[in-house]
Amino acid sequence: MKTIYSILLILLSLAYTGYSQTAKQYYDRGLAKEELKEYKGAIADYTKAIGLNPKYSEAYSGRGFVKGELKDYIGAIADYNKALENSPESIEVYYGIYSGRGSAKYNLKDYRGAIEDYTKAIEASPKHEYIYMLRGYAKIKLNQKESGCLDFSKSGELGNKEAYEAIKKYCQ
Repeated sequence: MKTIYSILLILLSLAYTGYSQTAKQYYDRGLAKEELKEYKGAIADYTKAIGLNPKYSEAYSGRGFVKGELKDYIGAIADYNKALENSPESIEVYYGIYSGRGSAKYNLKDYRGAIEDYTKAIEASPKHEYIYMLRGYAKIKLNQKESGCLDFSKSGELGNKEAYEAIKKYCQ
């Protein structure tokens, strides 16, 4: 019986080595692992997707997000830059890349760079309420209180209830 299982395992192994996954399949698997917070596995799959398709902007963006979650902000910025180089002209893609890169810059205390990227994200998609709040925080860090408070207010107007707490804390 043990011999049958061994043969079966060998046959299955040979079948899987003959099957090559596409960049999209690796990307989808990376996305699933990202959602499960299996970040190292997600990075490995995004990297395989990029290896198969070096212009796969979504894979660079996904890997950038995961690197940011792992506090590798410099690596995240590098991946977001590659995503921008290769991205199709899509508002949602630009929003995600610029907001992600802005957050990585914010965490590196590059508040001016963060504001620039958050502003580009807002230009790409002005109805996302949370990005105004992020830009507001970066402005507060640079002592741009009035402008930061206007961003908190806009975030609140668009539906972000957390913005009113930020106004109470920073704008009174």
